[in-house]
Amino acid sequence: MQCKEERPVVALLLFDDVEVLDFAGPYEVFAGARDLAAAPLARVFTVAERGEARCHGGLRVIADATFQTCPAFDALVVPGGPGARERRDGQTALIEFIQARKPTAKLIGSVCTGVFLLGRAGLLKGRRATTHSNRLELFAKEFPDANVVAEKLVDEGDVITAGGISSGIDLALYLLDRWFGRTARDREARRLDGPW
Repeated sequence: MQCKEERPVVALLLFDDVEVLDFAGPYEVFAGARDLAAAPLARVFTVAERGEARCHGGLRVIADATFQTCPAFDALVVPGGPGARERRDGQTALIEFIQARKPTAKLIGSVCTGVFLLGRAGLLKGRRATTHSNRLELFAKEFPDANVVAEKLVDEGDVITAGGISSGIDLALYLLDRWFGRTARDREARRLDGPW
C-alpha cells in the first residue's frame, strides 16, 4: 500500500481490558505525523463495539465510532491486553469485526497480544507472526498453524504483527515509512524523541 498522494485512514480497535499504550502510542504517531506543509499524513480514529471501552487499569475511553457506524479504513490496528489475550465472552464480536473488515482493509496490524485476536480471526495460518516476548510460547501453543517468531516486527504484506506494548509506536513509524518514506518516519520519530 503506497500512500504518497493520499492520506491513509487508520482505525484503532478498542475493547474492554485493552492495554492503553498499545493503542495510544500508534494513535499519537498517526495523529501527530505531518508533512512539510504541516498537513496531517494520516486520518486516525478509534472504534469499539458499543462506542466505548474500559481499558486495562480502568481508563474509560469513548470511541469515535461503533461497529455499526464505522467508516471505511485502509488499515486496522488491533492492540493487545487481557481483553485480547484471554478468551472471553463477547470476544466473538471483535473477531467477526476483524473478519468482516479484512476484505476491504489494505492491511491489518496487531500490537502485542492483539495478535491473539488475529489468530482467532483466522488471519495467521501459514504466516509468520510475533507478540510480546513473555507470550510467545502461549501464542505458539494456541496457534500451531502460525509460524511464531521472536522479532520486534513481522511484515507479511497485508498483515503486520508487532511485539511488546511499546512496539505499537514502532509499528506506526514503520507504516509511515512504508507509506511515505524514511523522511516522514524520521521526522515523526524526532518529534516523539524516540529511536531514530
